[in-house]
Amino acid sequence: MMDQAENLRKKLNGQISKMMTKAIAVVSGKGGVGKSNFSLNFSISLSKKGYRILIIDMDVGMGNLDILMGRSSDKTIVDFLNGSSSLKDIIMDGPAGIKYISGGSGLSKLVSTYRLASITEELDACFEEFDYIIFDMGAGVNEDTLKFLLSVHEVFVITTPEPTSLMDAYSIMKYIHVLQPELPFYIVANRVNSMKEGQETISRLSNVLKKFLDRESTNLGILPDDRSVSQAVRQQIPFTLFNSKSSISIALEDLVTRYIQQKTKEMPSYTPISFVSKLRRFFFER
Repeated sequence: MMDQAENLRKKLNGQISKMMTKAIAVVSGKGGVGKSNFSLNFSISLSKKGYRILIIDMDVGMGNLDILMGRSSDKTIVDFLNGSSSLKDIIMDGPAGIKYISGGSGLSKLVSTYRLASITEELDACFEEFDYIIFDMGAGVNEDTLKFLLSVHEVFVITTPEPTSLMDAYSIMKYIHVLQPELPFYIVANRVNSMKEGQETISRLSNVLKKFLDRESTNLGILPDDRSVSQAVRQQIPFTLFNSKSSISIALEDLVTRYIQQKTKEMPSYTPISFVSKLRRFFFER
């Protein structure tokens, strides 16, 4: 009787944990705006604060998270999606306590319905081990990864002050909005030359969203253009570990602190739908 009660308690705790796991997609309308660097260092900052983090490189074909960390892996997200490796086999140890899954190449077609069922089962069993799952999406959106993107709880949009970057960021936000209008957007202005330029960048994108889509967005933060980032990339060390006193490391730390404080204040009175439950809906009910 005691064993049954203990097993039930463990099962319930696991279900609650999975429901509380926050899934975040980090997107940009184009490459070269610092999306992967943000995803990695945001994950490291969360990990330093005691959160259990898994970051997944979803840029199939052009993933570079492992390069930014100076790591390598024989197993990638493609091996999992194709069924040649289990989810646990492809999860690797990263810096500062994070776990990561590398991107890969060779996913030439959508996986079978049978494989999709197996994928969601493995995700369901694994995700209770983490507080945050960060999906570093490829630039733009493709059919293979769209369902993962639409199943997250929040979307972080990385842009720079360049007009082309802003236009591309708006385009991907519009695309997501049409398919999943309730997904909240958080905007990060990266590689800005001043706080004023960063505020203007976020305001410009937010105003366009409001005008054309009647959508609100959240100012997640502003990150300066900092030469230590390129130095860290050359050394294959995340910039927050390369120089924790650099202007961008300090700005990112402030961003993460504000985000956590905001999430704490916004604790919902209801239990949000888990990422895996949303993913199942997209796979099998549409």
